Amino acid sequence: MTTLAERVERARLSWNAGDLPGYLRLYAEDLRFHGVQPDPMDKPCVAGFYQQFWSALGAPGRPNPELRIHEHLVDGDLYSGRFTVSGEHHGDFMGVPATGRPYLLEVITIMRFRSDQVAERWTAADFLGLLVQLGAAPAPA
Repeated sequence: MTTLAERVERARLSWNAGDLPGYLRLYAEDLRFHGVQPDPMDKPCVAGFYQQFWSALGAPGRPNPELRIHEHLVDGDLYSGRFTVSGEHHGDFMGVPATGRPYLLEVITIMRFRSDQVAERWTAADFLGLLVQLGAAPAPA
């Protein structure tokens, strides 16, 4: 049996290899993903969000952004991690046309596993910091 950390690492490797369907296998069909939209997203919405994210924010020389996990904690069926996503802004994202600028998005997440898959996820991502890096918002004073 694989550990939660091993399951997440396998998903991260799929992400970085450009295998979005492989990454999405981490999530249960009845997933509830909190933190990106006002209401929780289901798995099809999450897949659509990541497809749009990939189409706009890939890494130089490859279509998908790079995902790096910096720390993680596991407690029972919960996995919590701090990670970054980095790349280059080469398509429309959140209403911002491509700028060609590099970015580093910082994220903290908690995932609740049911068996081998994530059933619920809570995420806090620094989208304001991302918009500042893309030149779409002024830096806070």
